[in-house]
Amino acid sequence: MDDFQSLTGRLLVAMPGIDDPRFEHAVILVCAHEPDHAMGVRIDRPAPGVDLQAVLSKLALNAPEQARGRPVMVGGPVEMERGFVLHTDDWMIDDTSTPFGAGLALTGTREALTAMTDPATGPRRSTLLLGYAGWGDGQLEEELGDNVWLTADADLELLFDTDFATKWSRALAGLGVDAAMLSGQSGRA
Repeated sequence: MDDFQSLTGRLLVAMPGIDDPRFEHAVILVCAHEPDHAMGVRIDRPAPGVDLQAVLSKLALNAPEQARGRPVMVGGPVEMERGFVLHTDDWMIDDTSTPFGAGLALTGTREALTAMTDPATGPRRSTLLLGYAGWGDGQLEEELGDNVWLTADADLELLFDTDFATKWSRALAGLGVDAAMLSGQSGRA
């Protein structure tokens, strides 16, 4: 594919009328995008009834008080039992952390979970995500061609803040798009 442009490190912002209710008003950070596959994590949907302290306790890890009430996100519908820590690249584990985009990394280890609660040595910003969104060969490109997604630059505030109810509209506003003005119709002209 000569004209392939990777979206790694960029956001996918769901258009109204997306056919899959799991992605309605979704904001997804693309963590990997190659011609034959793509992987991303949804950054706007907290897991109901789960916080970081509960996850740490369940894994028999130190669960400090500052982890109480800290949201855990539903990263996507694939492998929802698998956890990923999205974090700034000021903290990394050699051969385990995957850097991508501008200053971001993804790590799927117990050490990353522990580091999330250590302000002295852990990453400056981090969030735990359960599961991910995945696309097969050409699938994301087809969805982009069908106007299922808009793409936007990733912004650290949008990625890591906890104002989940407005992430979708703020991501659109960053593109100069008013959510109220979008049609629920998609397709090609």
